[in-house]
Amino acid sequence: MLEALTGTGLAASAGLNAYIPLLTVGLLARFSDLVTLPGGWQWLSNGWVLTILVVLLAIEVVADKVPVVDHVNDVVQTVVRPTAGGLAFGAGSGAETVTVSDPGEFFGSHQWLPIVAGVLIALGVHGVKAAARPVINAGTAGVGAPVASTVEDATSVLGSLAALLFPALVLLFLVALPGFVVWVVRRRRRRRLERRAARAARAGSLAEH
Repeated sequence: MLEALTGTGLAASAGLNAYIPLLTVGLLARFSDLVTLPGGWQWLSNGWVLTILVVLLAIEVVADKVPVVDHVNDVVQTVVRPTAGGLAFGAGSGAETVTVSDPGEFFGSHQWLPIVAGVLIALGVHGVKAAARPVINAGTAGVGAPVASTVEDATSVLGSLAALLFPALVLLFLVALPGFVVWVVRRRRRRRLERRAARAARAGSLAEH
């Protein structure tokens, strides 16, 4: 159970920011005893890999805070975030952490299952994020983009740490996510209705003239 929560938390965090969970796992494995990566995932703690992740994270952090650019970034990240989610789920769920001491039997011999699960989870969270950002940008004239991005990054950091050190807290995220999805859907529906009303009003005004 804890392995599943660890993998889910890391994959969900990758849906918000592809590089934070991978970097978190790699740094903790390299510089602490809190995480011990399984044999096939030792490359995540390699110095060059960590350096590349830091550079990619810096680019992501800047791009995601600029209106319009953030939308382009979300399109590109449609491939990157699910991929990172699969890697994070596979590495995290198979790692030995302070809360998971025997992950060897998790998912049995089907090593591809954690990766597929991570891809789907990250893709779902990414979809919600990508749908919510235009709503936030339109409602705040773009001012909300850096604020929303900062909150997402912070959530990704906290989610990654919680997944590795306190996986039970991932349940709170799983409970909160459906409520956020409902909010996004309602806001998008309201925006569509407002646009239709505005077009109808303009058409009526032109007809009068």
